[in-house]
Amino acid sequence: MVKMAESIQRGRMVKTPAPELAKHIMRPGMEEERAHSYQTLCDINKAHVLMLAKQNIIQRSVAKKILQVTQEIAAQEKNPEFDINPNLEDFYIVLERYLIAKTSLEIGGQQHTARSRNDLYATMHRLDLRKQYLEIAPKFIALRKRFLELARSRYDIVLSGVTHLQPAEPITLAHYYSAILAVMQRDYKRFSAVWDCLNQCPLGGTSMGSTTFNIDRQYTSDLLGFDKPVENSLDCTTRDYALEFTAALAMSACSLSRFAMDHYLFSTPEYGYIELDDSVAGSSSIMPQKKNPITLEHIKGKSGHLASFFMSVFCAQKNVPFMHCHDISHESMRYVNSAVKEFDAQLDLFIATLRDIQYRPEKMLERARSNFCTVTELANWLVRIDGVSFRTAHETCGSLVGYMIERHLRSDQITLEDLNRNCQLHGFKTKMTAQQVQQALDPLLSVHSKTCRGGTAKAEVQRQLDLIEEQISKDESELLERQHRVQRAKSQLEHKTDEFIEQFSGE
Repeated sequence: MVKMAESIQRGRMVKTPAPELAKHIMRPGMEEERAHSYQTLCDINKAHVLMLAKQNIIQRSVAKKILQVTQEIAAQEKNPEFDINPNLEDFYIVLERYLIAKTSLEIGGQQHTARSRNDLYATMHRLDLRKQYLEIAPKFIALRKRFLELARSRYDIVLSGVTHLQPAEPITLAHYYSAILAVMQRDYKRFSAVWDCLNQCPLGGTSMGSTTFNIDRQYTSDLLGFDKPVENSLDCTTRDYALEFTAALAMSACSLSRFAMDHYLFSTPEYGYIELDDSVAGSSSIMPQKKNPITLEHIKGKSGHLASFFMSVFCAQKNVPFMHCHDISHESMRYVNSAVKEFDAQLDLFIATLRDIQYRPEKMLERARSNFCTVTELANWLVRIDGVSFRTAHETCGSLVGYMIERHLRSDQITLEDLNRNCQLHGFKTKMTAQQVQQALDPLLSVHSKTCRGGTAKAEVQRQLDLIEEQISKDESELLERQHRVQRAKSQLEHKTDEFIEQFSGE
């Protein structure tokens, strides 16, 4: 272990932090930063020191020594040569103390020129969250692509659509998944839009009031892969992007929970529409017949956590003065990593659930033929053939459904005589034939007849899915460009650091 200074000065403070402060704030914060932000802090330090040298704010020989030790620190992530002392307040100071111990106070102490922990940690949080964004986004797109794949191969699987959990009208599974994909497209759009707010560089804003040193904020922004610097120094330490990010995750999680609930119901024996693979199901310790859809249960449950994490960020930021303070920089960020972790788990679990899902189209069709979901189309036929108002046709079919249910009969058992008996109650006799009655009640004919925009006909659903696939392709291209930009910046940062050390090795 490298011996670091035993005396710890904290500005004007002469006492070490209270044990309670160290226990509840400083040590947990340091452990979190070491786990999530070790390399991030190293990268920020490299970019800042390269800029200071470029601007002749510090000597090149000083910058070289700082960068050499920073590279050593970066290589020690798994086995650092320093202790984490909570009396040092945060992990950056731990790294700085190591740097000073390896160089000197006069050399290592120049690293923090023209910078504050305020803008340093604001930059760290953005970089960490950006990394997590780039890890989540491919999975988000992968889940959308899986739903698209399922839809493309199931244009002809007919099931009863529902409202209020009651039979409504027949649709196809492709049409159902097209609707899910439309929601996910909007969810992803909100998620993607976070990038514009997130990927701005606060480094150089210092504590809040900028600096009199001639820094180059565009240079550090480029080295760290940001789109641009935050324009106002006071705005540099805000964390509204965390609120936006967790809100986007919470909204997306809400959608995933709804989709999971549908599949949860579809997997019950009462529905029997789908069969989940054994690999994503749980058993019972007492009941051997059980096959519990536990992945879907966890997807639904985790959406509640996401809502709570968003509310945690929101409540920590509201009624806080528009300035840097720990409410914003620490407490509001406390559960952002947890939110990302839970949403990442949701995506993984849903992808796994859909990987080997099995469908029972015959059960779906049988239910659609028997549960009266086609009588709305029967009413439409009465309007077209008999010229009655839709309300008359609606009431006629309503009394017909009641008549059949009272007799414990199904919708595919409706006869022309049954229909006419109820038509006469409403003052007319239908001109429909027995064959037309059966056609009107056929769920297959119904779904393929709805050719208007947004309808269930195969060609129309294909058009919907074509648009969705086109947007997914655009989203993939946008994501790829973002990934490449960040990777190029990281490569450039490492190249410039190594080049600088080599170039000024004689100084």
